[in-house]
Amino acid sequence: MSEPKQDLMRYPSSRIVDVAKALSGDVRVRILEALGEKPMSISQLAEALGVAQPTVSINVQILEGVELVSSTLGTNREKICSATCRSIQLDLPAKPGEGLHRTEQLHMPIGMFSHCSVQPTCGIVTKECAHVGSVDDPRSFYMPERFEASLLWFSGAGYVEYYFANPMPPGVTIDELGFSAELCAEASSFQMDWPSDIALYINDVKIGTFTSPGDLGDRKGKLTPDKWRSGTEYGQLTEWRVTKDGSLVNGEASTQATIASLGLQYNQPIRVRLEVSEDAENCRGLNLFGADFGDYRQDLVLSFIRYAD
Repeated sequence: MSEPKQDLMRYPSSRIVDVAKALSGDVRVRILEALGEKPMSISQLAEALGVAQPTVSINVQILEGVELVSSTLGTNREKICSATCRSIQLDLPAKPGEGLHRTEQLHMPIGMFSHCSVQPTCGIVTKECAHVGSVDDPRSFYMPERFEASLLWFSGAGYVEYYFANPMPPGVTIDELGFSAELCAEASSFQMDWPSDIALYINDVKIGTFTSPGDLGDRKGKLTPDKWRSGTEYGQLTEWRVTKDGSLVNGEASTQATIASLGLQYNQPIRVRLEVSEDAENCRGLNLFGADFGDYRQDLVLSFIRYAD
């Protein structure tokens, strides 16, 4: 019999939710039961539990994520899984914010904008490449099916604005706010040399401008469906950050906007707007990519960052 590596695994209060989620699935609990006496391969676990190997693999990955299971490669390069401990201890939070990660992230589908201003060329497509409404009809941006968007675009000046919840409890402050999205300019079909100045605003405060070099379509996007044949294929993953001292775009200093200038309130939504302004030097619209288009498997991500105490 192979013993687990340690008798007790202790988790800080910031990991309670992760551990609780990992232990909330019946299959995952049964995996821990099966590994209680000896290490087992994925195929052995599948046979012992009577479930498919892909299901076992997915649930093992979740348990690995909270360090309740560790894995090595066996002689036939098959994954061998072991339980890491006999018992766990969860430290309960003692003050506001202790139950949160140092970085909390909210993910927003690109179609869940609350306000917009667009003009042709414009459109929205789903991950199946089905158009929402009609191409080049701004009314499509108000249809409920927009929530299924995996790619949206507009030319010239315009914006899309999203409302994010503030996950911080009263009295808890953050040191940085980050926002990331995959995007590029918008041209007819595609045009690699077609710069567009895409600015980010948070609560109407300008955070900074990213100048996309063009509407990118010279190769297939890593996630873009094969049946998509409309030119634009991928964007650039762009990150804006706001700190106590100023803002940055892709790591480069941008504006004087600070966390304090955003006026964040725990009981008020955070308004995030991607905009190409009419007076921009390069006023050439944008393409915004969801998790099933482009090169990056993500939608919009808003990050709340606290430094270590």
